[in-house]
Amino acid sequence: MWIILLVGLIFPRLASAILCFFTNWFDGVFLTWYWPLLGFIFMPYTMLWYSAAINWYGGEWQFFQIAVLVIAIIADVSSSGKTARG
Repeated sequence: MWIILLVGLIFPRLASAILCFFTNWFDGVFLTWYWPLLGFIFMPYTMLWYSAAINWYGGEWQFFQIAVLVIAIIADVSSSGKTARG
């Protein structure tokens, strides 16, 4: 589990692919197939944290879950902006 978390922090798309193909991590988290696809392409940290909050905390959104979600969104937006400028 710790290895997947470490891979998720460094390579979020790789961790998403591993979780999608080798586990049932995303089963029941998203209602349609296009939300995880869009999350994989545009906001992988946010998609991983959203699915973690659903799986680990039963979908309860309290201060900690929302704070980490905001951090994930900032990480996604800042990393995509850096690649666009470079």
